[in-house]
Amino acid sequence: NNEKSVPQLLIRDLKFEKKSLTKLMFSPDQENHPSKAPVKYGELIVLGYNGSLPNGDRGRRKSRFALFKRPKANGVKPSTVHIACTPQAAKAISNKDQHSISYTLSRAQTVVVEYTHDSNTDMFQIGRSTESPIDFVVTDTVPGSQSNSDTQSVQSTISRFACRIICERNPPFTARIYAAGFDSSKNIFLGEKAAKWKTSDGQMDGLTTNGVLVMHPRNGFTEDSKPGVWREISVCGNVFSLRETRSAQQRGKMVENETNQLQDGSLIDLCGATLLWRTAEGLARTPTVKHLEALRQEINAARPQCPVGFNTLAFPSMKRKDVVDEKQPWVYLNCGHVHGYHNWGNKEERDGKDRECPMCRSVGPYVPLWLGCEAGFYVDAGPPTHAFSPCGHVCSEKTTAYWSQIPLPHGTHTFHAACPFCAHQLAGEQGYIRLIFQGPLD
Repeated sequence: NNEKSVPQLLIRDLKFEKKSLTKLMFSPDQENHPSKAPVKYGELIVLGYNGSLPNGDRGRRKSRFALFKRPKANGVKPSTVHIACTPQAAKAISNKDQHSISYTLSRAQTVVVEYTHDSNTDMFQIGRSTESPIDFVVTDTVPGSQSNSDTQSVQSTISRFACRIICERNPPFTARIYAAGFDSSKNIFLGEKAAKWKTSDGQMDGLTTNGVLVMHPRNGFTEDSKPGVWREISVCGNVFSLRETRSAQQRGKMVENETNQLQDGSLIDLCGATLLWRTAEGLARTPTVKHLEALRQEINAARPQCPVGFNTLAFPSMKRKDVVDEKQPWVYLNCGHVHGYHNWGNKEERDGKDRECPMCRSVGPYVPLWLGCEAGFYVDAGPPTHAFSPCGHVCSEKTTAYWSQIPLPHGTHTFHAACPFCAHQLAGEQGYIRLIFQGPLD
């Protein structure tokens, strides 16, 4: 019996896949050379989800996506340029087994740029399509939506093949972003209406319908971070100032001294969803879910009390992040006084939305507090002392201060600050508030 359990232990402890387990049983030197962990380039985290999608993460549709070095390089780089006189000729040139980008200039002329294999890079594609070339399927974010049914009715503005990220397979594993992704026939097709042009060196370039916007924060993604400037990235990875509106025909000005290289904390906007890029090094410095759980337990261990009902308050566990618990702390958003849930102080004449705080009589919204569980959004490992307004998501002071300054694209030409955990537009003077807890009286 004991003999049988040994391989079981190996499976559990070493977490080998079945294939490598058979190798392990038959090759004695495997034990001396444990397989190296795969190289992680970084992670993409979708803003508006507090740790997972409302109906759970499934397959390529999830709230965060890790980019690992592929077993075999799949990157591509531009090679031959063909000028075809008819779209039919262009189709003939763009062979199904070879990546290519077709630029339709007019009914009479299409330029096809063929791409060839690049053994030094890995390519990852992001978009709304569930076809196999897409590695990370992203759908439109509906602020504060609790289930996917809330999101299905919206006509999507995210492109089916929205963008691609190319990572160098060798250190420092630089990641670069490009607008548009290759479809199932390995083609990117920019139609007559898409903005496109010939570059000074005779190459072609263009923009996608709703564009791919990128913002690199200043001072990296740290407690000293400051918002950068939003730019648009072209199909060839060049950087431009924003168009007048999202899908305007006229491109912005080229920004010569900036690149499409992603850095820790870069934001990528796909017109309907915004992604945060975190590098592997950046994530190593970020608080873990375990750390956030320890902070939650620390707050609860201090036994904060409702100053009126004197009942002890406690933040619910990270897993129960959508169901209001009876011990849940609530806050008056105008003053920051934390209470337990109660029914008094309702201002009927104000639609019942505003309440009067029993502690200081200030009148304003009264909402339950939720812990921010997505660790990748934190700029530091500070205690959860502040909450975003009006949603009540709680995290560190530096994290609330950072996100409240970030103008996130909204619709086709507006920007506003939003809570990273639920995508609700921030309200009030600062967009967040310091929480005032009352400790136990004993």
